Amino acid sequence: MIQAETIPHKMLSLDPFSQWLGIEVLDVKKGCCTVGMTVRKEMLNSMGKAHGGISYSLADTAFGFSANTHGKYAVSIETSINHIEALEEGDYLTAQATVDISKTKVGFNIVEVKRGDQIVALFKGVVYRTNKDWE
Repeated sequence: MIQAETIPHKMLSLDPFSQWLGIEVLDVKKGCCTVGMTVRKEMLNSMGKAHGGISYSLADTAFGFSANTHGKYAVSIETSINHIEALEEGDYLTAQATVDISKTKVGFNIVEVKRGDQIVALFKGVVYRTNKDWE
């Protein structure tokens, strides 16, 4: 079976959308993953702020990467996000999936999206872990 720390890097190499976002893997431990990216002009909405889908996508990527560090293919079955602060072009964001509670094949994750030390969004995700191993 593949090492937990290498799974998010492998997933990113197979993920054109996260690559387009400019997401980078910053830190990985089993059950935890931190990713980062910079908000670009083409990510802004009609009000000149980052589209809500940008912070959602960053958090969703951290969530997915974290959930898969257990070595089994894991798929999202429910997610939600609370947007707390508006985001600007040039903001560097990090998303850290820190809470990982596994109950049989179902896992629960919390992701904090931050601009520096400021929390700008909170994301919750529920994942289903399959029997398929990462190789």
